[in-house]
Amino acid sequence: MRAMVLEKPRTPLAMRERPTPAPAAGEILVEITACGVCRTDLHVVDGELPDPKLPVVPGHEIVGRVAAFGEGVAGIAIGERVGVPWLGFTCGVCRYCRSGRENLCDRPLFTGYTRDGGYATHVVADARYCFRLPERMDDAEVAPLLCAGLIGWRSYRMAMDGEGHGTEGGTGPKALGLYGFGAAAHILAQVAAWQGRRVYAFTRGGDAAAQAFARSLGAVWAGGSEEMPPEPLDAAIIFAPVGALVPLALKAVKKGGRVVCGGIHMSDIPSFPYRLLWEERSIVSVANLTRADAREFLDVAPEAGVKSEVTRYPLERANDALADLREGRLQGAAVLVP
Repeated sequence: MRAMVLEKPRTPLAMRERPTPAPAAGEILVEITACGVCRTDLHVVDGELPDPKLPVVPGHEIVGRVAAFGEGVAGIAIGERVGVPWLGFTCGVCRYCRSGRENLCDRPLFTGYTRDGGYATHVVADARYCFRLPERMDDAEVAPLLCAGLIGWRSYRMAMDGEGHGTEGGTGPKALGLYGFGAAAHILAQVAAWQGRRVYAFTRGGDAAAQAFARSLGAVWAGGSEEMPPEPLDAAIIFAPVGALVPLALKAVKKGGRVVCGGIHMSDIPSFPYRLLWEERSIVSVANLTRADAREFLDVAPEAGVKSEVTRYPLERANDALADLREGRLQGAAVLVP
């Protein structure tokens, strides 16, 4: 097999030839057909997430076909299309796992971070943490759903399910702000618009192309992150890893509004006056995902007609894809195709 390997943080990935691994008990071997390039991969490569397995193959938005399976794997066939997400293993016995919060497991493993991921031609994965994928979407187009989509969905549910976040009387559409219009937001905007939400997209100042892209996907307004929307928001989700957006989002939400931080890493949040938080506004973070999140979203996405905007790169150009993501040169998501 071939793999793009991170041998040391803050260095380019290197193409390496490796023996194709054999799946152990409970595992499957996946022949990869596409792997999305996620901002979390950047945080791993740039040394912003601590203690990665080194060397490590990044990538956790994996689409492929089952090539082999180990002892004890049932209900899955050779050649079946599956997705491998960020959450690659949980212990099943800690208090979080036992209370339905496996996303907060005390002893998890993460694909492309603490176990090898999908910037490769093959990957071994725990069969319990893989998902059958709808055949209606192209491999490259479905790849971003496995993290950008899943974390976006969990963030969305958290933003909209809290008390005090509806319109008057609890009926009708809600106003949702999305800060950072990248891979996650471009998927989530489609779902929110399909459900009748009023989507307000916030981009880098002056990014007319991103703002036009957001409007094409159902946003009723798009502007720079420093701007105020034309109406107060019920909730806002921050996907950009920029702590300075937190007080801006708090300023934009109405009384009782919620600001959800949807990334795994964010720059420091600057101090802000208490009046921005007062009147029962709240700030929450989203950590990882559960398998229930994945099953739910993968049912919703085709129903909502979600289409991923992707730029394809050959596997050997993984460093170029990461650089384009880092510099904000992408519209939608980058996907590696072995």
